[in-house]
Amino acid sequence: MRWLWRLSKIFALFVIVVFIFWITGASDSLMFYARVAKLYVQSPDTKLAMPLEDVSKRAIADTWQAPRGTARRHEGQDIFAPRGTPILSATRGIILKVGENTLGGQTVSVMGSGGRIYYYAHLDSYAPGIQVGDLVTTRTVLGYVGTTGNAQGTPPHLHFGVYTPTGAINPLPLLTDRIAPHQARSTTLVSRKV
Repeated sequence: MRWLWRLSKIFALFVIVVFIFWITGASDSLMFYARVAKLYVQSPDTKLAMPLEDVSKRAIADTWQAPRGTARRHEGQDIFAPRGTPILSATRGIILKVGENTLGGQTVSVMGSGGRIYYYAHLDSYAPGIQVGDLVTTRTVLGYVGTTGNAQGTPPHLHFGVYTPTGAINPLPLLTDRIAPHQARSTTLVSRKV
């Protein structure tokens, strides 16, 4: 009979803990960290989708490690496009941060496989409703090209950076051109006829 009493105590404690997690929203935090841990242990992506749909890799001038003032170097690629161009996630992952900073202005950070952080900066605005913890795919709009932060006075562009657990890496070799949705459909239709 004692084991039944102990089991009921353990069950009651479990119910109380679950209730507290539910009331305080801690279960959301646990789910967030579980997703981050799962991504962290996966192999990093070797190819990334271009974050801007109508820009080809050939159109990007390599700005990796270009001097920025006297004390720092550029840790990413600047991808120029008209103000308001939608910015898509380059990978599957989870949104880690939506916010502002001095250099990047309005920014979004996404964690992808291998614990890599994909940093999108100088956004004119954020996509409606995006928030920390959202799962993203390569079709998720994160925001829109702009000139916020230290990009004020420059042509509109996206600063795209990739950070590994050991530091920044050049995203340009990883980028691949996107196939526009209408091209993908017509390609699929053609392959069905063959």
